[in-house]
Amino acid sequence: MKTVEDFKNGQVLLIDKPLKWTSFQVVNKLRWHIRKKFNLKKIKVGHAGTLDPLATGLLIICTGKFTKKINEYQGQEKEYIGEITLGATTPSYDLETEINATFSTTHITAELIYSTAKKFIGNLEQRPPIFSALKKDGKRLYELAREGKTTEIELRKITISTFEITKIDLPIINFRVVCSKGTYIRSLAYDFGKALNSGAHLSALRRTKIGNFKVEDSQGIDEFIASL
Repeated sequence: MKTVEDFKNGQVLLIDKPLKWTSFQVVNKLRWHIRKKFNLKKIKVGHAGTLDPLATGLLIICTGKFTKKINEYQGQEKEYIGEITLGATTPSYDLETEINATFSTTHITAELIYSTAKKFIGNLEQRPPIFSALKKDGKRLYELAREGKTTEIELRKITISTFEITKIDLPIINFRVVCSKGTYIRSLAYDFGKALNSGAHLSALRRTKIGNFKVEDSQGIDEFIASL
């Protein structure tokens, strides 16, 4: 059983983020329960790397003095598994927004998928989605997107060390990716669709690793609350 001093001195909590929760909501929920349990006015709690609401999986939460380590954890390599749906795009590059265009997939073969995937391994330049939490002129990009405003988003340098196609059941492709900090898997899905002379969007995503931390070692929110 953890004590109040344990949480103040610093804990690394591995949480399996549920579908449709924002990373911020997870942090708020845990902070509230820690404060309630130990009758605290305040305690520092933060996460090391955002997961989109429609993604599940590993979220590193730091408490107390360990919030200073957030940048260190954020910078580590990450692993994801997920699903890309070919033949249609969405403005957010995932299922958060409605399909805005459809494309032919009749020319797409397993051979083309495997050979195209190889082109996405290495040091690349990637454009983040307009529906993202990045800031431009003090405003979140998704706020601009929801207002119908377009803005030029700069390319960013990323590294993808693994892009493995694990199953093909067209129009759905299952994959595993190992990548650097700052990689948007939604953008990867969108760019992959374009590279196949079609369109695509991310239809499922789960983060399985951050550095040496694994999702198998994480716990659900309710499980953590019960452990308090």
